[in-house]
Amino acid sequence: MRVGTKRAEYQAMQNFTPVSSTLGGVLIGLSATAMLMLNGRITGISGILSGILRPLPGETSWRALFLAGLLLGGALAAGFAPGSIGATPRPFAIAILAGLLVGVGTGLGNGCTSGHGVCGISRGSTRSIVATATFMATGVITAVLTRHL
Repeated sequence: MRVGTKRAEYQAMQNFTPVSSTLGGVLIGLSATAMLMLNGRITGISGILSGILRPLPGETSWRALFLAGLLLGGALAAGFAPGSIGATPRPFAIAILAGLLVGVGTGLGNGCTSGHGVCGISRGSTRSIVATATFMATGVITAVLTRHL
């Protein structure tokens, strides 16, 4: 094993946060459950955003408030724990292009990782299981290609 690889593995283990990661996962699960039980809505971010871009009567305000809450949460995290929000390791233009490609992919896949991975799998949706497996496989392949080639 190369020294640089071993150092990178050591640094990765230094960033291992099982307690906060578990708490974050529990909060995501609880919020998705609350949204479904209280509002009858799936907490898929791409679906919520698309409802803002193509509004239907009576559907805009809750979507706008939900998205504003996401932005506010990120801003609060950056303000109270600046180290929790990292900079993108790629040039900003690449990050923008990647975000646009994710948007295209969510349109093609009829949903995003939050809609399929969190909400769809928990409801036993076959389509969501296949979509999430595809997201994960594509992510692994992309990470291997971009880090090792």
